[in-house]
Amino acid sequence: MNKTATKIVAAVPGLPLLANAVMFVFAPQQVTSDLGMPLLEGLGRSTQLGDLGAFFTFSALLIFYGVYKSEGKLLRIVALLLGLTALFRLIAWAVNGAELATMLILAETILVVWLVVAANFIDRLWVSQGESQ
Repeated sequence: MNKTATKIVAAVPGLPLLANAVMFVFAPQQVTSDLGMPLLEGLGRSTQLGDLGAFFTFSALLIFYGVYKSEGKLLRIVALLLGLTALFRLIAWAVNGAELATMLILAETILVVWLVVAANFIDRLWVSQGESQ
């Protein structure tokens, strides 16, 4: 796969994350509903929108920056964050009686695998570019 195609494929997981980040600003009722939660009131809403908005924004921006800079380690950081999210969903189910969020865990797992594979391709591109210079 050529450099441009690899970078485009590597950036794809950032798109839904960025879409969620934008929705936390402009359509919070919809995005919270999509994630299976009510839109909270008062200080809870501030925490809900602030924390989750930051989570999705950070993840998307780090993916895009990692692709731009050809640094696979940045994609792996987002993969770790998403993997921990899936793990804590499982813990919430097993320990705290939460509903098992199967579809969300599946989506996060797919993104983790995608990002790790993409990071490996990005790293190979960087090495091959360094050898050709």
